[in-house]
Amino acid sequence: MQEMNRRTVLKAGAALGAAGALTTAAQATPWTWSPARSVPGRGAGTDPHQVWDPECDELVASLAERGEIPRVNKLLKGWIHNEQPLPAGLPDDLHDFLTKARKLPAWTDRSKLAAAARFNEKRGTYLGVIYGFVSGMLSTVIPHEARAVYYSWGGAAMKERISKTAKLGYDIGTANAFAPDGEHIVTCIKTRLAHSGVRHILPKSPYWQHSADEKLPISQADMMVTWHSLPTSAMRQFKKWGVPVDESESAGFLHSWQLTAHFLGIRDEYIPADWASAESQARQVLDPIIGPTSEGIKLADMLLDLGMNLDLTLLSRGVLGALTRFMLGDQVADWLHIPREPVWSPMLEAAWGPYIQVREGLLDVGMPPKAYWLFDEFLRQFVLLYMSELRMPISIQIPTMNNPHYR
Repeated sequence: MQEMNRRTVLKAGAALGAAGALTTAAQATPWTWSPARSVPGRGAGTDPHQVWDPECDELVASLAERGEIPRVNKLLKGWIHNEQPLPAGLPDDLHDFLTKARKLPAWTDRSKLAAAARFNEKRGTYLGVIYGFVSGMLSTVIPHEARAVYYSWGGAAMKERISKTAKLGYDIGTANAFAPDGEHIVTCIKTRLAHSGVRHILPKSPYWQHSADEKLPISQADMMVTWHSLPTSAMRQFKKWGVPVDESESAGFLHSWQLTAHFLGIRDEYIPADWASAESQARQVLDPIIGPTSEGIKLADMLLDLGMNLDLTLLSRGVLGALTRFMLGDQVADWLHIPREPVWSPMLEAAWGPYIQVREGLLDVGMPPKAYWLFDEFLRQFVLLYMSELRMPISIQIPTMNNPHYR
């Protein structure tokens, strides 16, 4: 694991102190988002910071106590498609849980899912970049998420974790994501089980205990913060870039993520019913809490280096850093100690707007064809490389250990 140098630690000190105070104050703010704005339009209104996933958590804790997790992981490895029969030999309690957990909720809207498929087909390149950089790097300035990842197994296997995140983004973008032959429901449920595994073993880490300000990781609030870093952040980027979005396709895109939240174990009463409700919730649970942590800075450093492993020329550290600064802004880039690139940063700032307009058919002139092709080819190659991790089988498993560097 790459260590921070003394200069980096000293630079981070003041920023971490200020951000920590802001984060603590934000988390102390009473929960006021109304369940009337949720998908079912009702709920208890319980503060999600004090709610986890008790049904799944108790199940996974029981599997761990019985020593069955390694066997379960092996059995579930071949369970891939949404309506594929469950593997023989599963413990009865797990079999019953999976049977119930993979059922589509009554509020599923097939017409909206069809609109989501159209949206993903049109906007796949943009979404690949957003999921990869906006959401991926944003996770490093979400304090609870950064600490949970860093001290859990994910912190020791970042390439593997990115591959699993890529699978989630890839699966939801397929036309059959929620169909019987699709894979997204299974991917979500396996992720839900993995989250419960983290809740079971991460509190045993003295390193996480020392840094955490919560008794258990990955609360319902934490899950909604991560959720907003994906669809809500994507829609914010589309608006920021001036990308025209069909209203019905926008609603469909949201619906696909509403279902994703449901299958990840987020209570329906916390899932926003529309984009306005999503924005109001994000302003309460996401926007006030972002800030730097020592763990997040280290994770960002690892993410920037992952590009070197994929392609030494196209996805260099400098290009990834410039994209991060451009997508997330100067404040986040400065928190993460990502320098401004002398070539790529000005190029992105000058040419991105015209590129979007040309690509969307809103501008016929003003951008040289060669420059347009460079942007388009770069994004296309990035998405292909980012998703190339999916060429090898990816198995989302229940963790059995924390980061071995921090036992």
